[in-house]
Amino acid sequence: MTAVPLSPHAPLAERLRPRHLGEVIGQQHLLGEGMALRLAFESGQPHSCILWGPPGVGKTTIARLMADAFDAQFLSISAVLGGIKDIREAVEKAEAARAGLHPQRTIMFVDEVHRFNKSQQDAFLPHVESGLFTFIGATTENPSFEVNSALLSRAAVYVLQPLAEDDLAHIVERAQAIQAIPSVEPAALNRLLAYADGDARRLLNTLETLAMAAKQETIDPVTDHWLMRVLGERMRRYDKGGEQFYDTISALHKSVRGSDPDAALYWFVRMLDGGADPRYMARRLIRMASEDIGLADPRALRMALDAADVYERLGSPEGELTLAQCVIYLAVAPKSNAAYKAFKAAKAWVKQDGTRPVPVHLRNAPTQLMKQLDYGKGYRYAHDEEDGFAAGERYLPEGMPEPGFYKPVRRGLEIKIADKLEELRKKNAATG
Repeated sequence: MTAVPLSPHAPLAERLRPRHLGEVIGQQHLLGEGMALRLAFESGQPHSCILWGPPGVGKTTIARLMADAFDAQFLSISAVLGGIKDIREAVEKAEAARAGLHPQRTIMFVDEVHRFNKSQQDAFLPHVESGLFTFIGATTENPSFEVNSALLSRAAVYVLQPLAEDDLAHIVERAQAIQAIPSVEPAALNRLLAYADGDARRLLNTLETLAMAAKQETIDPVTDHWLMRVLGERMRRYDKGGEQFYDTISALHKSVRGSDPDAALYWFVRMLDGGADPRYMARRLIRMASEDIGLADPRALRMALDAADVYERLGSPEGELTLAQCVIYLAVAPKSNAAYKAFKAAKAWVKQDGTRPVPVHLRNAPTQLMKQLDYGKGYRYAHDEEDGFAAGERYLPEGMPEPGFYKPVRRGLEIKIADKLEELRKKNAATG
């Protein structure tokens, strides 16, 4: 993103837009010497692809540069605003470019391609296959979930990363080189880079806003104090429903499972800071208490339920402290997924097994006929047995082997549970 002879009144992003591949900041894992996208540019043969990455990392820029590199017509459709009509019009333009006196390739760029439905995405297939145009889709969502498999199979997927702080700092330097912004003190620069959070577009928009405000107030250099007054409370970019959301909740869950309270608290606060619904967080904590702690510490589930209830009573921000307390407790609690695994094993067994009849001695006999059919006959009432246990009694269907679904771990309360079960097995075995 270097200075170009454009009007100083043009948007900063346009003035700093890369004009060739060497000016692109970031994405060197794709655009560096010998890397996949660089080789595609150098080959002279464009190919259809999906550019997957968060906002502001250069997806549109790369698509435009690809059109320039191959002297191709660049057509852009926004899946947010466009539809089948726009696709048909773009196809007509591509056909006209190919049939003209000077035949020209076409790059068909579809921004936010994941927002097109199946039929809209399918509309591109015959033209991709015929070579009418090279398809480039940009998406912030995982294409394996959001892009039709037929289209996905015809396009290479390139994963773009958020820009590193060094990359963002380079953008600031280039903006200063064309005197688009005033000088920035180190503390203010660090805050700006953190505020951009890997998003070049967000950084450029912020720089433009700051430049206008600084000019009005004759501020030079930009200080951290002044920056905070202009920006207000620093907010982080957060995709409440997309890939980043699920990556972050996964990190929280794995940190709790891994018994790291600091990491768990960090991811929990990251989600809150990004705008995640605390009620959703509470539901996930309840799930963690059941799945990863279970009977090793049954208090964990009660604490998760109580935390959810307290949040409902207090709301934000007061109720968030109770959720944080629960996060820490779950992280340090003894772990067991024995109940979770037992439930899954039982479900799998029942799904593949036949419908075994309930043993007669376990059936209720509320009517005379049922009694005549020996329903309940021979059932031993456990409370009347020694130690409240009917040693040797069988509760599974006839002919069904002992499945061993539940295997308690040697952690927390399950140590005692395991010892108890072993004692009962020995009593059963003693009855023959």
